[in-house]
Amino acid sequence: MLFPVIDLMDDPAPRGAAINMAVDETLLRDLPCPLLRVYRWENEAVSFGYFEKFEAILAEFPERELVRRWTGGGVVPHGKDLTYSLLVPTGDQFLKTKPADSYCVIHRVVAEVLGTEGEAATVAAAGAPKISQACFENPVQHDVVAADSRKIAGAAQRRTRDGLLHQGSIQSLALSAAFGERLASALGREIRRRMLTTEELNDAKALATGKYATDAWMRRC
Repeated sequence: MLFPVIDLMDDPAPRGAAINMAVDETLLRDLPCPLLRVYRWENEAVSFGYFEKFEAILAEFPERELVRRWTGGGVVPHGKDLTYSLLVPTGDQFLKTKPADSYCVIHRVVAEVLGTEGEAATVAAAGAPKISQACFENPVQHDVVAADSRKIAGAAQRRTRDGLLHQGSIQSLALSAAFGERLASALGREIRRRMLTTEELNDAKALATGKYATDAWMRRC
């Protein structure tokens, strides 16, 4: 177990891309304990890392809803994947772990839980040669891979004065409705279920409008 207590937010409402990113940032600002958020997408979307070039992504995905993540990483299509975020507040013992090691530790847990779903998964010992900006075409060290070495789970992280944001995607697998709860159970000894509050949602909507949905943010690179 990584945490004595973890909050589980299995958000049933599909949301727009900008809102989904804004919810994570909003939650990280005032986080009493580690939180696992499992969430859904209103439309087929693409999220792309903080340092990616907008114009190239727009050219490749002209019909999809696009959003720049607060975290790094490459280009990730959404709509049929399972997306989750693990948020850990400043002061938690886990943040003494180095960034690369924290990525590995979290993905070991993800691989273990995928095993309970009948999916043979391991953590990649080394990265593969980069062939594109598409995140799931380029397994890096500590990504989760299937038995045939195909990348099935990846993530990107950001650390701030408020804590750690780990945004993950699991692709091309038919996972059970209980996957989020199983993942929470593997991460924390005690699970406390909670929902997004009206105040948190309103704050996220304001952040989405003022940041994630703006042309300045989308085209910053």
